[in-house]
Amino acid sequence: MHRSTVSDAALLQHGDVWRSRTDDRHDLKINKLSGKVPKGLESPFGDFPADYTRPSRKTKLTNLGHLGASLMGTPRGVAEETPASPRTILKKGMGNGGKTSSRSPRVVPPPPCPPKAGAHARRTIQPSEFRRSYDRADLPLQITHAGTANKISWKVDIEKLDYHHYLPIFIDGIREKEDPYRFLAIEGTHNMLEKGGSKVLPVVPQLIIPLKTALSTRDPEVVATTMKVLQKLVMSGEMIGEALVPYYRQLLPVFNLYKGSSKNIGDAIDYGQRKRQSLGELVDETLEAFELHGGDDAFINIKYMIPTYESCVLQS
Repeated sequence: MHRSTVSDAALLQHGDVWRSRTDDRHDLKINKLSGKVPKGLESPFGDFPADYTRPSRKTKLTNLGHLGASLMGTPRGVAEETPASPRTILKKGMGNGGKTSSRSPRVVPPPPCPPKAGAHARRTIQPSEFRRSYDRADLPLQITHAGTANKISWKVDIEKLDYHHYLPIFIDGIREKEDPYRFLAIEGTHNMLEKGGSKVLPVVPQLIIPLKTALSTRDPEVVATTMKVLQKLVMSGEMIGEALVPYYRQLLPVFNLYKGSSKNIGDAIDYGQRKRQSLGELVDETLEAFELHGGDDAFINIKYMIPTYESCVLQS
């Protein structure tokens, strides 16, 4: 009896994981067709020939809508919707209008709410320079499938790379949401920052535009990844935190948007903490790293851009 109960729970958990992964792939397809995410190649062997008849964008979206409805399924005991019957034209005296009267005052509907500003709305993600370089096979790396995890295999030593050329390209690719571009860009960036040493500091001015572009997408996943890269960048070498202080005007406005985006689940347990996807906590961690490694002028510049920030250093 106990063994069957454990197996049923395992099957339910496996079904929930499969359903969440299916929904993520379905959302990614819809974002591609709507233009929010860059499109990849049409097949593993490249694009289709020019004379090949492709389905229209409207047909694809319609098919995806039917696919999502079929994945969700129809609840038990609820009948499926039937097509609407043809409209019946009523003649004079057949309708119900005008047969009743009321002395109640007319209810005035409330005025419409003001439209949303859209500050947190996701922006369109443009194709990155990393995608173009990887498609041309200009990057000295490849994926190695090792057991249950994928790793990056570098064709040359990381210490011998030209950081002025490769590091801005890799950081420009962290806004990608499709593999293998996303995986290679993020892992390659972390590997280069870990072993860069003194080579990272001269390249800081070239990294501001890719970092600002990634933050400006307003995509929660991309913004979280960019903040983790910023934390790694600040702690990858000396004087890097101080070199970022003049560029706070380009980086911190998006931080101000997500500073209060923390989950309030009461006494419940957030099992997603290990993924570090809470934007409010990531903003606090990144700002503290900026203040600790940014020198004497870091706090006043952070306070100017984010007035609600409180210092993490004890001041006498």
